[in-house]
Amino acid sequence: MKDVQDQLLEKAVPFIRECYSELGKSASETEARIAEIARAIEYDGTYEHTLQELEHGAKMAWRNSNRCIGRLFWETLTVQDARQVKTEDEMAEALFRHIEMATNDGKIRPVITIFPPTRDSVPGAFIHNAQLIRYAGYRAEDGIVGDPASVQITAMCQSLGWQGAGTSFDVLPLLLQMGDHAPKLYEIPSGLVKEVDIAHPDIAAFADLRLKWYAVPIVSNMYLEMGGIHYPAAPFNGWYMGTEIGARNFADEERYNMLPRVASAMGLDTRRDASLWKDRALVELNVAVLHSFQSQGVAIVDHHTAARQFKRFEEKEEKANRDVTGDWTWLIPPLSPATTHIFHQHYSNEVKLPNFFYRDEE
Repeated sequence: MKDVQDQLLEKAVPFIRECYSELGKSASETEARIAEIARAIEYDGTYEHTLQELEHGAKMAWRNSNRCIGRLFWETLTVQDARQVKTEDEMAEALFRHIEMATNDGKIRPVITIFPPTRDSVPGAFIHNAQLIRYAGYRAEDGIVGDPASVQITAMCQSLGWQGAGTSFDVLPLLLQMGDHAPKLYEIPSGLVKEVDIAHPDIAAFADLRLKWYAVPIVSNMYLEMGGIHYPAAPFNGWYMGTEIGARNFADEERYNMLPRVASAMGLDTRRDASLWKDRALVELNVAVLHSFQSQGVAIVDHHTAARQFKRFEEKEEKANRDVTGDWTWLIPPLSPATTHIFHQHYSNEVKLPNFFYRDEE
């Protein structure tokens, strides 16, 4: 037990020193807080973050996220403190507020909602969904209807009594769990989910594909580690970069695999790879995504703008005497990466704390 407490204090101290330094607190305030935390750990085995520590620590975690190209805006993150939540019903209400606040009628706001931490190896709160809003994936005789990435969670929801309409774009319910309770299902009120119908500005046949996508990517399958405390449910969002939808969700063969149908709509020769039909279809699919979001008043960023914003983030971090870490394989966009400065840069993939981690990395 003592070893566990020592390890917790070893993580808490550097976090508090860095956090308090950035907040402009005095050395005496910092040392007093560290002493307070040490006493709490000794007597209770853990400690609680103050609201200010929670808010700034969550922003630091975004700043330290090696795979995120959108870190320029880390200081704008809105933090919802939901550590007092005790039931799945309260959890669902907090998540509905998150969706509404983040969507903001298309003017997307970066938001994180932080639920109770793990205590004595038991998660305080747990979200089974990979994202708060995602489309179902149904196994059928001739393949998968909907999103293949959602087949497992869809089956879990069905086993608990949920039945979707069976279309390619059915919004999944939330599957929530407090402590060691059994998970419970919560349908997201339809009015909270803003969706964008995909059309191309110049190619009318795109409308026949009947594609659409949800406005806000709210990641919910990562835990937040801050000062040695684990928050297993801490869903967060920014706004979409167009290629996440156009070059991955729609285009990947193991997702919606739309490139052959887009090529057909464009009248491209798909018999030879050398015709570059995949490339041409990919570009126009991304044009359609950006056009549709923008024309329907939903915030989105193209990958060239996002790369320039990341360059500004690098410059600001240099002025703050902080090294920029990054996972190059994630930072480069999946479309035309060599046209961005990121492609030609090297980044250390050192993991700094606080940070977000996928649950399978535990």
